[in-house]
Amino acid sequence: MVSINPTAHKLLNYVPFLLVLIDLRYEGVNCGNDGGVENHLEMGKKLLAAGQLADALSHFHAAVDGDPQNYMAYYRRATVYLAMGKSKSALPDLSKVIELKPDFTSARLQRGNLLLKHGKLDEAESDFKKVLKSNPSSREEQEAQSQLKKADEIQRMVAQAQSDFNRKDYSSAVSYLDVIIDTCVWDADSREMRAECYIQLGEMGKAISDLKAASKLKSDNTQAFYKLSTIYYNLGDHEMSLNEVRECLKLDPDHKQCFSHYKQVKKLNKQIQAAEELIHQQQYSDAISKYEAVMKAEPNVPQLLLNAKERTCHCLSKDQQTAKALSVCSEVLSSDPHNVNALKDRAEALLQDDQFEEAIKDFETAREHSENDREIKEGMERAQRLLKQSRKRDYYKILGVKRTTQKKEILKAYRKLAQQWHPDNFQDPEEKKKAEKKFIDIAQAKEVLTNPEMRSKFDQGEDPMDPESQQGGGHHQHFYGGWDQGSNPFGSGPFNFKFNFN
Repeated sequence: MVSINPTAHKLLNYVPFLLVLIDLRYEGVNCGNDGGVENHLEMGKKLLAAGQLADALSHFHAAVDGDPQNYMAYYRRATVYLAMGKSKSALPDLSKVIELKPDFTSARLQRGNLLLKHGKLDEAESDFKKVLKSNPSSREEQEAQSQLKKADEIQRMVAQAQSDFNRKDYSSAVSYLDVIIDTCVWDADSREMRAECYIQLGEMGKAISDLKAASKLKSDNTQAFYKLSTIYYNLGDHEMSLNEVRECLKLDPDHKQCFSHYKQVKKLNKQIQAAEELIHQQQYSDAISKYEAVMKAEPNVPQLLLNAKERTCHCLSKDQQTAKALSVCSEVLSSDPHNVNALKDRAEALLQDDQFEEAIKDFETAREHSENDREIKEGMERAQRLLKQSRKRDYYKILGVKRTTQKKEILKAYRKLAQQWHPDNFQDPEEKKKAEKKFIDIAQAKEVLTNPEMRSKFDQGEDPMDPESQQGGGHHQHFYGGWDQGSNPFGSGPFNFKFNFN
């Protein structure tokens, strides 16, 4: 089947308007005898030719009001409506023209073309046939024959599309509907049928496009808004779902399906907004509870479940619930391997778990799908620094604690290891020397990890005890040259090892 080039199709849409402008130049047409009406018609004609459509329309309104039996006033007003893209308003005017002057072939041909675009095939065919019987000009005859043939072809395609749809052969139905809609561009019924086909085929983006068009083409199209709302809901877009169902209720406040769905969407929207506010306030545990309630309320909407799990993954990672974060984030990624947010959050959890190489892999995968994400770039750099750092001196490993360990547990681990590796416990010179080095490492680890500023630097991949890492800064403290009295709970100096353990 031959398809029309989009540019040529667009040009063809302007042909009727150009033909009408030509018709307006036709002299000798009886337009009534009222001078005021004639003035409005003449002014409207000049303004239309100048492209001042709104002003032209005002004059043609005045002409119609001044002489309701003047068919040319209606015809010229219809011309302006067409130029403004208001085909629904043009149709009644063209019908009035034909009522007043049945032999006005150009108006009938125009109406037939509009009816065809609206998918009213029987009415369009009737107009084209009457044109052919009315002694038309050669141009009108040629156009009417062409359009009549096209209408017959569309009739056959509509029947075939309906048959395929009934047989659930949605792909075949879509192929026919594509051609139908290419001609019947303002046919809401064909767009609604194609939208339903797309829904069945799982092509929700295309279904949304057709339903949005149908909601504008057909007045009070509550069903289109209801379907749009349910599609957005199933896609996990609760805000768009709420917007569309509200449009349905504007048209019909008592619409049962829309009202019931509205209550459901509004409740969900409220829960999600509350959860996001808690995240903003860094109350991650409470936010997790909210999202758990969302998952419990909507267990049969896969995308909503996935979205809720993704946000739960984020909260767990931020709350440093590392094991749970790794589990939930991995669950999200098993369903959506390219989910950038889940990849970033799992990478952060992996860093908390000292799995630096695995974290780098997640950041790399995320970067493939979001090249300009600043968080990914910074996360990658931090992970690489931490990997490099882990191959030198890792204060967490020295004390045998996790990165998420709180200060109280760090001090507890420090005391245990300090007691174990106190040099006074060793008599052999070599063992004592080894214990002294170990003891200093333990003390340095405690110094860094119990100081919020120093710990933060270390967690960013910078060793606050390493002069090179500090780029020559003077923060480094040599333990042999003097000990911070507040850092050692066991004595007053580095090798004054007389103390008692409780």
